[in-house]
Amino acid sequence: MTVREAKYLSRKIMEAGEIPLLIGHFGVGKTDIAREIAQETGRKLVILVLSQMEPGDLIGLPARDENKTSFLAPDWWPEDGNTIILLDEINRAHRSIRNAIMQLLVDKRIHNHILPEGTWIMASMNPPDENYDQVELITDPAFLSRFFILEIHPDPKEWVEWARKNQIEEEVIEFISKYPEFLSVHESVSLKASIKPSPRSWHKLSRVLSLMSEDDKKEYLYILASGIVGPEAAKVFIDKSLAGKIHSPSEILLEGNIPTSLDIHQANGLLIRLIDYLTNVDDKELEKLSNQVQTIAQNLLKLSNVVPKDSFEAFIRMLVNLSNLPGLKGEFSDKLLRKLISEVTEENK
Repeated sequence: MTVREAKYLSRKIMEAGEIPLLIGHFGVGKTDIAREIAQETGRKLVILVLSQMEPGDLIGLPARDENKTSFLAPDWWPEDGNTIILLDEINRAHRSIRNAIMQLLVDKRIHNHILPEGTWIMASMNPPDENYDQVELITDPAFLSRFFILEIHPDPKEWVEWARKNQIEEEVIEFISKYPEFLSVHESVSLKASIKPSPRSWHKLSRVLSLMSEDDKKEYLYILASGIVGPEAAKVFIDKSLAGKIHSPSEILLEGNIPTSLDIHQANGLLIRLIDYLTNVDDKELEKLSNQVQTIAQNLLKLSNVVPKDSFEAFIRMLVNLSNLPGLKGEFSDKLLRKLISEVTEENK
């Protein structure tokens, strides 16, 4: 999702009393999102860089209280609930820090200190790939179930707008405008595949949905649901419960069940589901898709006529990124891209 989408959903999630987890490469704007939300809501922002903290920094130091031991409040502890706490680099925290974090996430307290009512919490981390130090925390289902996972991929147009407002050199802006594929890398492994639905996660999803309009749901429902109940449950939830008239990604690609018209929210939601489907499809399904590349290409061209041009271009860029991967997924994506180019060339003759 874009930085704009992540910012909007993070605020909605925190308004519902839940916790967003922003995942993105360094420089993508995770901390800026927290700062902007704090500024817009008049809240104080407390940033805890967990990879640099000792247990005493997070939980406070012990002190003797008559014949008992109690813990002093740490110096970052909020004075009132008009505060956002950003748990930064949460995947690189020491094991002792992680244990204290869990108590903060679950009970909104550390030892005998309870967070003031209304305090918002959000977290951020770099993606789980070979470029960053990792710990087993990021695969712990009990831990992940406490968050709405929001994976950020910067949008080139959005970045160019930001760059012009922040005095970035024109040579850099022109280069990224012409070659958007060099803005950032997209090889990170999605944590959403590790998420499994539970009664708790459905309850959390319901709390956030209760604050969203119908238009918001059309645009963001899949992103939101997949980040708390997992991609598979989110697909079924949308296909069977809230969007029965919209076919599944495989039905769209293989059977050509494409709506004759879509508003912008429906179109973007549909393309997001297609991107997630092709990103996470298993080898067995890929073999099935590979045997029907021409049909898929033709159906995608039909789809391009009912979705926004820039949204479809983003979909094609995703295919380009997938085509660079090793194995069957890369081969299929490359084959599909070639077939799309062939079909377009044939149409233009």
